[in-house]
Amino acid sequence: MNKLTTLLLFVAWTTSAAMAANKYDNPDTLFVARDGTAEFRNVDDAIEVCRAFMDYHKVIFVKKGTYKEKFIIPSWLTNIEICGEDRDNTIITYDDHANVKIPGTDKPMGTFRTYTLKIEGSDITLKNITIENNSARLGQAVALHTEGDRLTFINCRFLGHQDTVYTGVAGTRLFFKDCYIEGTTDFIFGPSTAWFEGCTIKSKANSYVTAASTPADQPYGYVFNKCRLIADEGVDKVFLGRPWRPYAYTLFIYCDLGKHIRPEGWH
Repeated sequence: MNKLTTLLLFVAWTTSAAMAANKYDNPDTLFVARDGTAEFRNVDDAIEVCRAFMDYHKVIFVKKGTYKEKFIIPSWLTNIEICGEDRDNTIITYDDHANVKIPGTDKPMGTFRTYTLKIEGSDITLKNITIENNSARLGQAVALHTEGDRLTFINCRFLGHQDTVYTGVAGTRLFFKDCYIEGTTDFIFGPSTAWFEGCTIKSKANSYVTAASTPADQPYGYVFNKCRLIADEGVDKVFLGRPWRPYAYTLFIYCDLGKHIRPEGWH
């Protein structure tokens, strides 16, 4: 299979994923409200009651509010959609960073334990919701950590500083549509194949947007199509990316690159 065929198949999947995310194949919906007006007060509690390896689409509807939670969607959960009532006002947040000590030890937790939300399951959709790591700028601090395949994110916000979005497993495929992602350094990084469609990418410091670690045998890494790259006031020297591994693959197509992007593009 050549690269063009692979890319066309990936585009076809992302299109079908966007359409599927608008369908509710099963009316069984779980409701979460921080103020106690629904059956669950935390998103993680709703996740806990979902049946393993579901073959139908189950929705967890999260009402407006700020949910201070750190949780995992485990590998045995599939076909779940977490849908917020309002993207900007439905916020899942936590504040771990790489230099926080692991409880009961003097060892720092490091980058890969800092997530607010970690998705190990496949065929998971997030929609109209904010995932945030609101730690101070004291080290790497991941908001979203993905390991599952065929993950879809529609009209979501991902907020943080360094290492906001970690696409953590090679060979997995992710689709981000109409999302907002912000950070300072390497704030979209990892080995997955990910398509970003119509997203807004905001740099909060002079640094690097991406740090792909695409494997040599994987034809695509990050593809940004019709995205807009913006920056905070005073930010004027940002690279599109730097390679985390030798075969890092990042492509920008028909994107609006702000004046903060360095003319040479890449480090």
